[in-house]
Amino acid sequence: MKARVFVTLKTTVLDPQGQTVRAALNGLGYAAIAEVRQGKYFEIGLAGGITVEQARKDVEAIAHDVLANPVIEEYRIEILE
Repeated sequence: MKARVFVTLKTTVLDPQGQTVRAALNGLGYAAIAEVRQGKYFEIGLAGGITVEQARKDVEAIAHDVLANPVIEEYRIEILE
C-alpha cells in the first residue's frame, strides 16, 4: 500500500517562488499563465498488514505533525491499495 501527500501553501499565503516561476514562464512567451503555486509531494510506502483506516490515520498524523506546517500550509492525502 502507498500513500501520497500533497502539501501546498494556503491560498491566503503569498507564494514568492510561484510568482517567480510565473514571471519566468511569461518571459518565455507563455502569456496565458496567470498564476503558479508551488508545493511538495511525498510518496510513502506502507508495510503490509495495515488496514486502510489505520494507514489513513497514521499518514494524517504524519502530514499534520511532520510534512506540513498547518499555520501556512494545507495538505491532501491519497491512500493507494
